[in-house]
Amino acid sequence: MVIGFLSLLCLGLCLDCDHEQKNEKLPKPSLNALPRSVVERSSNVTLKCQCHVQNVTFMLGKLQDSGYRKEQSSAGHDAEFLLVNLEPKNAGTYFCAYKITGSHEWSEKSEHLQLVVTDGHDGPGASSIKTDTRIIFVTTFSCLIIFLLFPSVFLIYRCTQHDSSHEEANKRTSHSEFPQQEASDLSRPERVSLSTKDPQEGTYADLNMKAPSEAASVPAEEPPGSCECATLTA
Repeated sequence: MVIGFLSLLCLGLCLDCDHEQKNEKLPKPSLNALPRSVVERSSNVTLKCQCHVQNVTFMLGKLQDSGYRKEQSSAGHDAEFLLVNLEPKNAGTYFCAYKITGSHEWSEKSEHLQLVVTDGHDGPGASSIKTDTRIIFVTTFSCLIIFLLFPSVFLIYRCTQHDSSHEEANKRTSHSEFPQQEASDLSRPERVSLSTKDPQEGTYADLNMKAPSEAASVPAEEPPGSCECATLTA
């Protein structure tokens, strides 16, 4: 009785564990493109799907095409899906998933991978050439602007220096002429004053100069007593 009860209990626990494992979702894998996700037309690319479980079956799907489906079994942790002779129609959004051997439940889908197929003229090489051309154009244009800017600044500087020197020269000449004009203006009143003096002043001066000379030429008169003394003695 007890043995039968224990057997039923163990069977129930095992079924419950299996049910939980079925309901538990497997972790999602990762999807990468080798050598890159942007390829040229008629080239090949490898889409690599990886997970953390061994002995699984991988599936590759396309988001734009529900009928696109590729499966591959692997004893390891990854699987590689080779896409050859690519055309623009092969471009799109890809994803992958996996399931454990003997199970029908797929894991979560991986992150979407955008595959781009370009023409030979529009590939990465062409874009790099366009980028290089743009850089060369911008560099040349900048150098040209700088080359034209320096002479313009130099000419403006020379013009300002010439104007300032011309103004200083005019100021110096005006300052040098102004004292001469003042001196001439001051000398003119003196001349006018000398010419407008009273003519009688000149005659008075002449009379004053002549008076001493006339006084020297007139003999001094002898006193009357001196003559009488002379006759008596004689």
